Parts: sequence; C-alpha cells; structure tokens
Amino acid sequence: MRRTAPLLVAMLALSGCGLRPLYAGGAGGPVVQSLGAVEVAAIPGRAGWLVRTALVDRLGGAGTPRYRLEVELDDQVTGFGVRSDSAVTRERRTLRARYRLIDTSAGANQVVLDATAGSDAGIDVVSSEYATIAAEQSALERLSTEVAEQIATRLAVYASRPDGAAR
Repeated sequence: MRRTAPLLVAMLALSGCGLRPLYAGGAGGPVVQSLGAVEVAAIPGRAGWLVRTALVDRLGGAGTPRYRLEVELDDQVTGFGVRSDSAVTRERRTLRARYRLIDTSAGANQVVLDATAGSDAGIDVVSSEYATIAAEQSALERLSTEVAEQIATRLAVYASRPDGAAR
C-alpha cells in the first residue's frame, strides 16, 4: 500500500493537468480534419519536390482545401574539415524552410501561421566522387523528411488550439 499511494497521487495529479492526445478522435478528429484541409503549394527544386511529397503524405489532403501552405527552402552544402593539402574531408548539408499557412476561406488569404523549420546532416567526403554525391543525395532525402515532419507537427499543434484552425 505504501508503494502504490504515491503512484495513485501522481495519477490523480496528471488527470487534472489538461493534457490531451493531439490526434484524439482518430481520422474523424478535429486535428486530422483540419490537416486534411491544407493544400501544399508547389515548391521548386529537388528538395522542394521531396519536402512537398512528404508533406502531402503526412497531411493527407482530402476534401475541399481551406488552407494553402507555402514553403520556401534554403538548401546549402558547406565544406569544412580541411586537410593540410586544402582538401575538404567533411561537409554539412543544411535544409531550412520558411513556411506560411494561409487561410483561403471566403477569399481572405490571411496568413495565420508564419514559422521556420530546419535540420542539418554531416557528410564524409571520400575519394570516390560518386560516393560523396550519393551521400549528399541521401542526406537531402533524410533532411526533407525531417523538415516535413517538423512542419506537419507544428500545423497539428496549431490546429489543436481552440483559437486555431476551424473544427
């Protein structure tokens, strides 16, 4: 009994804290419905295609779009880790996104969310140019998925707020 009493007190305290699941209600829940009403605008470039595809997969755009998501990407590869012969031995690939969620209902075109997301990855530069290019492309694919996940999570948090996306 002495061991279970603190556990019961903790459970009672947590039940009153106001936490609730983000995706409560499953496919019919308000967050999923709001995310389904987001149309992802085209994003130029290979990185843009990867991010847009990942976003469409996560948001599940079904039904009439109420929101438009506009994303601007900044993709950079920076060399560092220079050897004595001035050859680069390590690179950092950075993918940053500035995104805006625009409410298009009733022709308003009002920006309701303006934020950024980003991630980076380290790449070893090896003697094979093909291997280095393959590593850069693989890093871009991973970074695109990570950035899209950050954006989708932020949109879900916005949609879950009482003053956020319409239910």
